[in-house]
Amino acid sequence: SSGINAEWPLRPGTQAELSLRKAEQERENEEAQQEKEDPIPENLNHVMTDVEVAQSVEQAIEALDIADGVDMHPEKRVKAAWNAFEQGRISQLRAENPSLRLSQVRQMLRKEWQKSPLNPMNQ
Repeated sequence: SSGINAEWPLRPGTQAELSLRKAEQERENEEAQQEKEDPIPENLNHVMTDVEVAQSVEQAIEALDIADGVDMHPEKRVKAAWNAFEQGRISQLRAENPSLRLSQVRQMLRKEWQKSPLNPMNQ
């Protein structure tokens, strides 16, 4: 702070202008030196110790497959599983019980379904 007002229009080549330029250059050099001395902190966004990194689609699917075979939403598959179970088992029950009506056979089928390992809600 040598009493030089930076806002005052200075003539090129004057002692005041040269002093001002020298002070600005020293300030820039100090800032550059400070940047060199301060280590850059590690980017914590890239430090992933507990996260799986996937480099392909297959690896991404494996990383997202957290359940490892456990069906997280069995209620979404009940209808399709019931239809498959009914198609496979209804003809057997009708053959075993020819005197029963279809509604009675279906009632027996529902009771079996409640205990069946094919029922997703039982898994």
